[in-house]
Amino acid sequence: QVQLVESGGGLVQAGGSLRLSCAASGSIFGIVAMGWYRQAPGKQRELVATITRGGTTNYAYSVKGRFAISRDNAKNTVTLQMNSLKPEDTAVYYCNAQLPLNIQHWGQGTQVTVSP
Repeated sequence: QVQLVESGGGLVQAGGSLRLSCAASGSIFGIVAMGWYRQAPGKQRELVATITRGGTTNYAYSVKGRFAISRDNAKNTVTLQMNSLKPEDTAVYYCNAQLPLNIQHWGQGTQVTVSP
């Protein structure tokens, strides 16, 4: 079992920045990749960014060039630096850990609100 604890959400004006962090504990040795997903009201959960244990990253087109994901394998943390935030980035952001056989673990979510 993997436990994920997120921090860093909040309210920011458009154009501002926020930094989300996620700390993993438990059976972390099996984690293949970690990432961030988000879910806005009335919408499906969508991928924001992922990073593999080896450092390969993947971003949603809508956040490329504005968001940056990083990972500290020694500390078992993943961070999402969000710059040039837009109102459409408003959502609950969830940390994700992927294990073999596509087993997924999720954090509790953290609210990000971007005002116009």
